[in-house]
Amino acid sequence: MAEQQPINLLYLMSDQQRFDALSCAGNTVLDTPNIDRLAREGVYFENAYSCCPVCVPARMAMLTGTSIYTNGVITNTDARDENITPDSLIHNVKTYDEVLIENGYRGEYYGKWHSPAVRALAYANRPIGMAGQGPHPELGLGLSGIYKAYLAEHVPERPAREGEVVDRGNGRFYQPDPIDERFGATDPFTPHSSQAGMFGCDSIPREHTRNVFDADRTMDALERMKDEPFTLHCSFGPPHPPFVSTEYYHSQFDAKDMPLPRSFNDPMEDSPYRQKWEGMGHYRNRDTVGYMIANYYAMVKEIDDQMGRILDKLDELELTDRTLVVFTSDHGEMLGSHGMNSKFIFYEESVHIPLIVRLPGVIPEGAVVVEPVSQHNFFATFLDYLSVPDHNSQGYSLRGLIEGNVWSGDDFVVSEWPHSNVPGFMVRTQRWKLMFGRSSDASSVDGLYDLEYDPLEISNVIGQQPEQAQDLKDKLVSWLERVQSPHLEGVKARAIE
Repeated sequence: MAEQQPINLLYLMSDQQRFDALSCAGNTVLDTPNIDRLAREGVYFENAYSCCPVCVPARMAMLTGTSIYTNGVITNTDARDENITPDSLIHNVKTYDEVLIENGYRGEYYGKWHSPAVRALAYANRPIGMAGQGPHPELGLGLSGIYKAYLAEHVPERPAREGEVVDRGNGRFYQPDPIDERFGATDPFTPHSSQAGMFGCDSIPREHTRNVFDADRTMDALERMKDEPFTLHCSFGPPHPPFVSTEYYHSQFDAKDMPLPRSFNDPMEDSPYRQKWEGMGHYRNRDTVGYMIANYYAMVKEIDDQMGRILDKLDELELTDRTLVVFTSDHGEMLGSHGMNSKFIFYEESVHIPLIVRLPGVIPEGAVVVEPVSQHNFFATFLDYLSVPDHNSQGYSLRGLIEGNVWSGDDFVVSEWPHSNVPGFMVRTQRWKLMFGRSSDASSVDGLYDLEYDPLEISNVIGQQPEQAQDLKDKLVSWLERVQSPHLEGVKARAIE
């Protein structure tokens, strides 16, 4: 009897993609046939959640299966080498890739690496795209540097054309849309406040975008590693800002045809995010908000096309039947919902993420999991399917839910946010969601939402449902005890009002 070949891991990830930016999730404007294919051939999770709705903490929690206070990466800047000390907790955790590599897998990573450098040193490839940092002595040029070097070789620079402005990420020009903060600028190098204010049509040819660049390298890696067990990541940067796409995709979505989010007119009268909302009036302009949505969908469409190329390569190499394929994102994007943009908050559009997992012959085709699940569970789940022992993560394997067996995990998920002026924690069951402060004196407003009758999260019913709020608080406390959170006593002491 032939020895069974090990299962590989292919992890495909976008950045800042909300849960409903998929046609398999019911989106009628955006068509994502390749992601839909994965959902048909694997399991689709209707209610998957980010551990923390911002890039670096979410990614580190996902990679290690631990809470942000356990792994020590609480904000984006905590991933920077200069902020990592010998006493930092991140030295006491491993990623699932590090565990797999220790167990004989070859590991390579392409695209946006947005976690501490020390956790990337196990990968066999160099350079690795360190986002948010410049050149690294062991990992290479950094994310922008890697792609800029590629562009310098393949796409000649040219002067700006009328109306164009420079993209701060790649150094090339794009034509801004009316929602762009530099729309109408006469100087193409006019300073910008952040990449979040960039919207428009890119001058880079379709065949040389960053998504194509990362997909090409991922396919090369598949070809190179086909005869050995591997764990391979392709981490696409979009649809994270800047919201800029090449002409081929930009032209597919007309701003005037973009439907407004159903919660666009939420008055936010009792919202925990009222103060944050008040500073986002620019994204409640009905004449321009469609440009934000159209550009976002254009970027998702390109990711779907590149995923199709990678999945086809997997088929071509006859690796499909022994490769666990995962598609997900780190967190979502408000995209005009509740009249807001960006992430950082616990509304569904920001904290609810896509998650699809496929393994032919093992995971049932077309399966759907409706129970809420967390990124904390990825670590244990991947090692379970690859038959590698878990290494003390704080999550549970989702295999029981996926295959219809007994589920021994929680009936709720928790997400964290490390600031006291807005809710510090979210606990969500299948029906209810509590947004709760992290101490008795935190200035944040608490919120309770009945997602069965109020899926848009318009009505804060914490004053009408104190017993339900207390039940969710108790669940949160049990989780904080388990992960030994420094905010356990503060949450216990906070009254429900």
